[in-house]
Amino acid sequence: MEEKSNLYSLSLIFLLAVLAGGRRTAGTGSNPSSPNLNNAYIALQAWKSAIKDDPKGILNSWVGSNICDYKGVFCADSSGSGTIVAGIDLNHGNLEGILVKELSLLKDMSLLHLNSNRFSGTIPDTLKDLFTLTELDLSNNQFSGPFPITTLKIPNLVYLDLRFNLFSGPIPDFVFNKNLDAILLNNNNFDGQIPQSLANSPASVINLANNKLTGDIPISFGYSSPGLREILFLNNQLTGCIPQGIGLWSDLQVFDASFNSLMGHLPDSVSCLEDIEVLNVAHNNLSGELPDLVCELKSLMNLSVAYNFFSGFSQECAKLYGRNVDFDFALNCIPGREMQRPEPECNMIPGGSLSCLRIPSMKSLSCGALLRSLNSSNP
Repeated sequence: MEEKSNLYSLSLIFLLAVLAGGRRTAGTGSNPSSPNLNNAYIALQAWKSAIKDDPKGILNSWVGSNICDYKGVFCADSSGSGTIVAGIDLNHGNLEGILVKELSLLKDMSLLHLNSNRFSGTIPDTLKDLFTLTELDLSNNQFSGPFPITTLKIPNLVYLDLRFNLFSGPIPDFVFNKNLDAILLNNNNFDGQIPQSLANSPASVINLANNKLTGDIPISFGYSSPGLREILFLNNQLTGCIPQGIGLWSDLQVFDASFNSLMGHLPDSVSCLEDIEVLNVAHNNLSGELPDLVCELKSLMNLSVAYNFFSGFSQECAKLYGRNVDFDFALNCIPGREMQRPEPECNMIPGGSLSCLRIPSMKSLSCGALLRSLNSSNP
C-alpha cells in the first residue's frame, strides 16, 4: 500500500499533541448531555449500525453516551462550545460498512481519517455541511461511483485523499480550482482528459497516478502557483508533449510521468527545476538528446529515462554516477551504450514528426529569461 505524503504523515500526531490537554472522558469532566456531544452520539451510533464487520473489535467501546471514550474518537475543549469531537481516526481498522448521512452532525470535526478499511458505496451529500473539516482521508477502501463532488463542497477542506478506491469517470474541473493543498486521486479508475484547470491549483502535492487518463498534459501546466512540490502522472494513457511550462514550477521536487505514451523531446525548461530530486519519464516515446543542463541539476537524486527513444547524452549526464545519482537510460537508442533498443526499433520513433514548443539556444538563455519568455507566450 502506498504511504501517505510526507507533508501529512505527522498530521494526526500533531492533532493529538494539540488535543492532549483537552481530551475529556465522562470520568474526567466531560458533559455527555451537551448539545455538541448529543449530536455526536446520534451520528456515531447511526454509523455503528451501518458497519457490518469489525474484526478488531474497535466498536466494542462505542457503547453509552461517553463518546470521548470511544476508540478512535478524539475530543477537545472548545472555548464557548464546551467539549467537542475534534477528530476521528479509524485508520487500519478493517471495518466493513458504509458512511451515513448523520456524520454531518459532527459539526466541530476537523479530521476524518478512514484509511485502510472496507467502506464501500458512495459518499453522503451531507458531508458538505462539515464546515470545520480540513482533512479527509478515505484512501484504501472500496468506495465507487463518479468523483464524489460533495467533497469539493466542504468549505475548509485542504487535504483530500481518495487513493486506492474504485471511483470512475472524469475528474471534475473544480477539483483544481478549490483551495486544496493535497489532491491524492491515484489508483482509481478515473478516465477522460486531465482538466485544463490543473494550472489553477494551489496544491503542493497532486497525485493522478494509476488511473485511465487520456489526452495531453494541459499545455497550461506550470502557469500557476509556484508552490507545487510533487506531481505524479505515471501509469495512465497520456499522449502528446511534456509542456515547456514545467520549468515554471521552481519548487518542484518530484515529477513522475512514467508509463505513458508521451512523445517529442524532454523540454529544455526542465533545467530550471533547481529543487528537483526525482525526475522519471521512463516507459514513454520521448526522443532527441537528453539536455546537458538537465543532468547538471544539483538536487537530482533519481533520473530515469529508460524505455524511450533518446539518441544520446553528453559527458554531463555521464558524470551523474560520480554524484551518486540513480541514472537509468536502458533501452533507448544511444550508440555505443549497452542495453539499448535494436536498431530497427530506433528507425521508427513513435511521434517522430510531432512538433513540440521548444525554446532555442537554451545554453545561452538563463532560466529567468526562459520563464519570462514562456509567461509572455502563455495564452
